[in-house]
Amino acid sequence: MSIRALWVISLDKGEHVSVRFSRMFSTVEHRAKRLAGSSYVSVPEEDTVLQLLLTELGLSDPDKPYAALRDDCLHCQRSPALELRVDGRDKGLLWPVLAIAQGPLILACLPLVDVPSEPRPPLASLLSVSKGLTLLAGLQTFLLGSGGKPDSEGLASRLSMLPNVLLQICPLGTPLDVPSLGAPVASTVPTPAGNQKQPAWKTGLHRGRAVVNVAVVEVVRSMQYGNRSRQDLWDVYGTVTCKCEVEGVLPNVTVTLTLPPNGSPLQDILVHPCVTSLDSSILTASSVDNCDGSAFSGPYKFPFSPPLEPFRLCSYTSQVPVPPILGSYQLKNEENQLLVSATLKLHESVKNSFEYCEAHLPFFNRDQMGIVDMKVNSGQLDVSKEKNLLVWILGQKFPKSREVTLEGKITFSGPLPGPTDPLCTELTAYIKLYFKVPDLTLSGCCVDQHSVQVYSSAKPRIVTSRELQSKEYFIWNSTGAAPVSSGQMML
Repeated sequence: MSIRALWVISLDKGEHVSVRFSRMFSTVEHRAKRLAGSSYVSVPEEDTVLQLLLTELGLSDPDKPYAALRDDCLHCQRSPALELRVDGRDKGLLWPVLAIAQGPLILACLPLVDVPSEPRPPLASLLSVSKGLTLLAGLQTFLLGSGGKPDSEGLASRLSMLPNVLLQICPLGTPLDVPSLGAPVASTVPTPAGNQKQPAWKTGLHRGRAVVNVAVVEVVRSMQYGNRSRQDLWDVYGTVTCKCEVEGVLPNVTVTLTLPPNGSPLQDILVHPCVTSLDSSILTASSVDNCDGSAFSGPYKFPFSPPLEPFRLCSYTSQVPVPPILGSYQLKNEENQLLVSATLKLHESVKNSFEYCEAHLPFFNRDQMGIVDMKVNSGQLDVSKEKNLLVWILGQKFPKSREVTLEGKITFSGPLPGPTDPLCTELTAYIKLYFKVPDLTLSGCCVDQHSVQVYSSAKPRIVTSRELQSKEYFIWNSTGAAPVSSGQMML
């Protein structure tokens, strides 16, 4: 598996978007030309790639969210494997361009596909896609570190080191079979003592105080319609991230995930390659199968020999019975104004303690807001007339009743038209929730500090955490049309 080209793009707010680093591998490009024959498409200049990538990611023009070549119903996007149309709709397609974005950077690469492009092979069958994503994830960790927001000087320093790093991990465009880079490659690596041989993928040894950090993050998505003819949808998926700073060439660590008696079993579990052994019942639990009450409910033990850098130990899904926040939303046109009513109720099983909680109510395809007469029984309301947006800031707690309401009326009499959206016409509208709850997971999954076992010469400090985050959490207006899926939400 090889890489034809690699790009690192800076996307800091308020600054000019630019390509901070690019590299094309001529030997790999020569192979790509031989393999593709008459269907060969060359890699364009970096400025062209930059514009095509920003357009495909919806970042080129925020005021025009709809682009026919990208958003047409006939085009099925398979993120993070993108199509770049170098020359029109059907000719000059670069595929698959892999792109991941975090913080101020977008990292992208074009892997070499060594099978016929027509008919297009499924992504899951292409080793180059998984290898390319692994390379990008490793470079992302190297450039941004574990925090994801490095200082500008640190980022510039690591970018200057990138050519030398690529010579070691991706010579001539072919990534070596190494894990993610967590720190700059050192010129001198301490030699391990004893008879244990240091593996080639481990670029160094930890020296200093031993610390093991395990974080469980669950993400919940929801589509709520408030209509009996449409089924509400929600799903939960989680990740367990570890950073193990322990001494030894191949230290052994065991992390155990536990569930409460009424917890939802973990399903669709995927583990990092460093996991050394696993109970077969853990891997066979699938959300596709019907739950018959006999699903394995833990404890889930993961023994592994950790790399130096932070890594994702495992990911999973969980079928929880109810979403954490239930909502209803009604809009009604009356003369020249819009009547608005919304209710949000926090489920009794969810801890009433948020890091933040906000509800955004956008209004598209109307004139700018004029008079806004709204009342809320909790929190505060920010009005952005230029954006036709209400931001309901609920803060860190719901009231004791666990229910909040918003109602009032809006006139749209501004001198200019407001934002547009091809989907939200007439009464098609939504509330989008943004929230984070510390020390909580909907499945009940947690890591007990005392269950983390480390077989090392020094006793480590164990740090564990868990949190719940929202993503794509929508409550649609029940008096208007809304997009409806007949199946499960797709991860």
